[in-house]
Amino acid sequence: MNWLELKIDTSPAGLDAVTALLEDQGVTGLIIDDEADFHEFLEHNRQYWDYVDDALLEEKRGLCRVTFYLTDDDEGYGRMANIRIALSALKNEHPDYAPLLMTMDAVADADWENNWKQFYKPMEIGERLIVVPEWEKANTRGRIPLILNPGLTFGTGSHATTRLCLTALEKHVRGGEKVLDLGCGSGILSIAALLLGADHAFACDIDEKCVDVAYENAALNGIGKDRYAVRWGDVLSDRQLRQEFGGGYDVIVANIVSDVIIGLAGQVRPFLKPGGLFLCSGIIDDRAEEVAEALRRSGWGILETNSSEGWYSYLCR
Repeated sequence: MNWLELKIDTSPAGLDAVTALLEDQGVTGLIIDDEADFHEFLEHNRQYWDYVDDALLEEKRGLCRVTFYLTDDDEGYGRMANIRIALSALKNEHPDYAPLLMTMDAVADADWENNWKQFYKPMEIGERLIVVPEWEKANTRGRIPLILNPGLTFGTGSHATTRLCLTALEKHVRGGEKVLDLGCGSGILSIAALLLGADHAFACDIDEKCVDVAYENAALNGIGKDRYAVRWGDVLSDRQLRQEFGGGYDVIVANIVSDVIIGLAGQVRPFLKPGGLFLCSGIIDDRAEEVAEALRRSGWGILETNSSEGWYSYLCR
């Protein structure tokens, strides 16, 4: 069997997150090298050297590298595509983990990033939706097509958290709603809500490039800026952004991470109309109860709990 050798470079702060990301994708047998190991080697082997090249010291400064192997077949390349998507999301959430660069056989991520597209195929989700990559043609079989080019942002429909949200939106968007999408990434959730019948959606993300990506995806689906607004900023700290949201939303969806959902729990209710729904996802299983308790402390009643592949979503009122 042939194998692909891949490496991810990150900062020391991002090492645990990268290893957890790979383990979530079913990758084990990791080889980890970090700056501390390098300096420990130098310290304990002084008898073998009297000079270290400055370029080598600079190369190792602040760098951790995780090496792993995937099978050189369709399954391995499919897994690589999922890792690349998850890594892109991690970049957006934690710029302090930079560089978060993945290489394969000394070829940088930027050189092969388009190759993963062949493994991203149309996906039927729930009873009514089908997510169709822009570069694919699909028989929609009577489903509502959501045409998508995720670019370098999170949100293709392949991740369990996104599917949990899409399924919930399909169930609860019945027509005429106003939707707020926090942490929109590619815009997949807010665009889906509009395709399912919502009248208007406002989306935001902490990553500036998500604005163009979400607008481009909306245009692919025939949705204009008269119904769809996208902004960027930190929803937890940007008061001006929160003022721009306005209010009277029927549904607020936040597919982010547990810590941000906990922070949002006490802040989002003023944006909802009475009886509105707060749908949150991106919650890993070992933090599910912690997030649920934070929601209850903030006065939310959890109407639905759903899980898939070790991830949880809560629908609250």
